[in-house]
Formats: sequence, C-alpha cells, structure tokens
Amino acid sequence: MRQASVIRNTAETRISARIDLDGTGQGRLDTGVPFLDHMLNQVTRHGLVDLEVRCEGDIHIDDHHSVEDVGIALGQAFAKALGDKKGVRRYGHAYVPLDESLSRVVLDLSGRPGLFYCVNFARERIGGFDVDLAREFFQGFVNHAGVTLHIDNLRGDNAHHQCETMFKAFGRALRMAVEHDERAAGTVPSTKGSL
Repeated sequence: MRQASVIRNTAETRISARIDLDGTGQGRLDTGVPFLDHMLNQVTRHGLVDLEVRCEGDIHIDDHHSVEDVGIALGQAFAKALGDKKGVRRYGHAYVPLDESLSRVVLDLSGRPGLFYCVNFARERIGGFDVDLAREFFQGFVNHAGVTLHIDNLRGDNAHHQCETMFKAFGRALRMAVEHDERAAGTVPSTKGSL
C-alpha cells in the first residue's frame, strides 16, 4: 500500500495531507485557496492519485505561505508513500492541451530536487490567485519529494488554461513515473542501485 500521511504545523500554516499513489482519482481538498483546490483536483483526476489536504493558513496576509507549504507537505507525503522506489518506472512525461494552451511536464524520481520552470503567464492573476504561486507550489513539492521536474508552457493566451494544463500534465507525468514496471519488479531503476 503506497500511502502516507503528513502533519505539518508552523507559525504560518497548519496542514494535514494524505496521499494514495494507487488511488482512483479522489480528492478531499480544503487548502483555503480555492484556485489551488481546483488545480490539485486536476492532479488527482489525471494522476489517479487520491489526495486529502486540509490547510489553515495566514491567508489574511496572502496565499503565499499556504500554497508553498501545501507543496512542501505533499512532497513529504509523496516521498514517504513512494518508499524505496523499487519496481517503478521512474520517469514520466505528458503533453496536455486545453483549447489554445499546451503544456509539457517531464519528471524524474531521481532523489535530486530540481525545478526547471518555463512559464510566461498571459496575466498576473487568475481571479484572486497570484500566478507566481504556481511556481512556489512546485518548488516546495520538488524540494521535499526529491524529484527533478521540468515544466514548460509551450503556448497559451489564457492564464487559467495555462495553469490548468500544467497541473493536469503534472498529474499525468506523476502517474506514469510511479507505475509499477513488471519487468523491473524488485529492482531500483538506477545503475547506482538506489535513488
């Protein structure tokens, strides 16, 4: 059972997060940031992971701490659920369109955190959501999941579509990377013998 739960409490946020890598795409999401809930729902549905996230944050200041810390907590839960990485595919990639927007996400369960993010949003806000926070979420995730993640928005004129294609592609790429590889059962997909 590749499941894990994390509790992360700071002076800025109180977060509980649970992940099931072999889920059916179910989400119970209450981050206090409605647009983030909408994006995480894309990850659950398209990644076929189950997520439960609850965050009480200092959103009276702004959404930054909540979005970043949810990324951190999910990264911690992901790493814990993945375990020793034996028998996984390791690499994942996806191209996802939404109308005029197209994003590509490529990731490696390398154990080495790295975010390479090339996104030029069409505007600075999506409703009340500051688009800079999308990067903060992914940075928090990779730092604590030990994942190398490349995100490229290849085209798009609508910031909502741009962001949604990124999160959908992220979910699809995660799904591919964590899948069991029957031919590699019991081995770690690395010449080093560990990731």
